[in-house]
Amino acid sequence: MRTIGNIIWIVFGGIFIAIEYVLSSVAMMVTIVGIPFGLQTLKLAEVALFPFNKKVKKNQSASGCLSFIMNVIWFFVGSIPIAFTHLLFGLLFYITIVGIPFGNQHFKLMKLAFTPFGKKVINI
Repeated sequence: MRTIGNIIWIVFGGIFIAIEYVLSSVAMMVTIVGIPFGLQTLKLAEVALFPFNKKVKKNQSASGCLSFIMNVIWFFVGSIPIAFTHLLFGLLFYITIVGIPFGNQHFKLMKLAFTPFGKKVINI
C-alpha cells in the first residue's frame, strides 16, 4: 500500500510540493542566517516526496531551548502559509473516501510545518 500510495501521491501533485520545498530551501540558504530554516524545509521536502514511508518523531537529542526558539521564529516566518496550504489540500482530499489517506498525509505535513525543529523523519 505504501508504494502505491507514494506513486499516486507523486502523480497527483506530490512532486510539485517537494519541488516548492526544495526551491524555498535554496532561497533560504542564500543567506547564512537562513541556513537552519533551509535545512528544515529540506526535511519537509523529504516527507512531501514520499509521505507514506515516513513517520515524524520527536528528536530526543535535540536541544530543547534552541528548538523552541527556532520554532517560534519559524512560526512567524514560514509556517503559517505552508500549514494553511496543507490544510486546504487536506480538506479537499477529505471530500472523497478515496482521498482520505492523502488528506491524512497533508495533515501530517501540516503538523510538521508548524514545528519542524526538534523533529526527525524516520522510514517505516
